[in-house]
Amino acid sequence: MEQFYTIQGEGYNTGRAAYFVRLGGCDVGCHWCDVKESWDASVHPQLALSDVVAAATAHPGRNVVVTGGEPLMHNLTGLTAALHEAGCATWLETSGAYPLSGKWDWICVSPKKFKAPLPEVLLEAHELKVVVFNKTDFQWAEQHAALVGEHTRLYLQPEWSRNAAMMPLIVEYVKQNPRWQVSLQTHKYLDIP
Repeated sequence: MEQFYTIQGEGYNTGRAAYFVRLGGCDVGCHWCDVKESWDASVHPQLALSDVVAAATAHPGRNVVVTGGEPLMHNLTGLTAALHEAGCATWLETSGAYPLSGKWDWICVSPKKFKAPLPEVLLEAHELKVVVFNKTDFQWAEQHAALVGEHTRLYLQPEWSRNAAMMPLIVEYVKQNPRWQVSLQTHKYLDIP
């Protein structure tokens, strides 16, 4: 759907330079999605892997975030192999609703209530990032935290439009449950893509 070089705004890698490859196609259907134009894969042209790699390596940073839509709707083995061969680190952002493909240096699973993540993807997650839209999302976050590996970092992130209402609750929750951390959409505060 789109590609751009920016700063990672969320989760563990916040603040690091990264090239984003946003793939078209998503059937998870979050009502608060900020890239609904990514949902229909058919309206976005397919690109050659060599063109994607050339674009990613035209910048000094070598971290490549593959996101969507829902990127795991596609077989990502060829893409990650080509990026690794070019010296790039591969970071995945997924809901975890589809089987894992590709070889990843970092996997962020952000489970959605609209389509459950697969247990085998949750076990591979380096990062579990739960978007908090309402008070019941804390219990839902804990249910998913029980399904990830011991190595997985846990993040709670307010849904942007509910930031003012949810942030005080998240802060208090993290203070009471310190294995969790706060994730912010810092790119929105910085007004960058």
